[in-house]
Amino acid sequence: MEFFRLTSLYLLSFTLLLHGLHATDPIYHRCSSTENYTTNGPFSKNLDQMLTSLPVKVPLTGFALSSVGKRPDKVNGLALCRGDVSRSDCKKCLDGAISEIRDQCPCKEDAIIWFDYCLLRYSNVDFFGKIDTVNRLYLWNTESVHDPDTFNQKTKDLLHHLSHEAYLSPLMYASGEMDIGEHEKLYGLAQCTRDLSGRDCKKCLKSAISQLPACCNGKKGGRVYWGSCNIRYEMSPFVNA
Repeated sequence: MEFFRLTSLYLLSFTLLLHGLHATDPIYHRCSSTENYTTNGPFSKNLDQMLTSLPVKVPLTGFALSSVGKRPDKVNGLALCRGDVSRSDCKKCLDGAISEIRDQCPCKEDAIIWFDYCLLRYSNVDFFGKIDTVNRLYLWNTESVHDPDTFNQKTKDLLHHLSHEAYLSPLMYASGEMDIGEHEKLYGLAQCTRDLSGRDCKKCLKSAISQLPACCNGKKGGRVYWGSCNIRYEMSPFVNA
């Protein structure tokens, strides 16, 4: 199955082959800072401490924030695991994310990386509790449905329903399914980072859903990843039991 992805960083699309892509494989990363930190300097040491603490904190609840140091060398970090992921898979994903973000964004003071099972972000600025729509990524299945108008509406209905459940949930996560034909179902997921208020979670998810016509019109699968929320729909199950 072939997917495409579009990022606001480059404002263009290019092919992403997800054949055999596993939950432990990175989907995309972004190093958004133009400023570098010095190896073994204060920021570097604070980052090391923060990245060491997150894999310990996050698997217990699936989410954690961490701040280490004082300005101008303070590091703020956030990690989120998908709501259906086990503690062991959450930790494995974060371990991979930490290793990958170090390789892909060496000496950068602001970076984010997405995996299927987790998200990791750190920055030299305080981003906690703020809706992040700057860091964004779109994925879609290149296969189209036969009746896009009806399918698009059902997709929106499902994701709006899940978004409502998610922002009311303590985990800010919801998944579910919908019958769309005699032998067909649509599966969906909505999730926010838990530093957001319920109101901002709802706002973030609503904005993410509004992007579907631009990226995923009539496509059999689609995902919108933002720095503080994400949505996904497929015509086959993808959530763990």
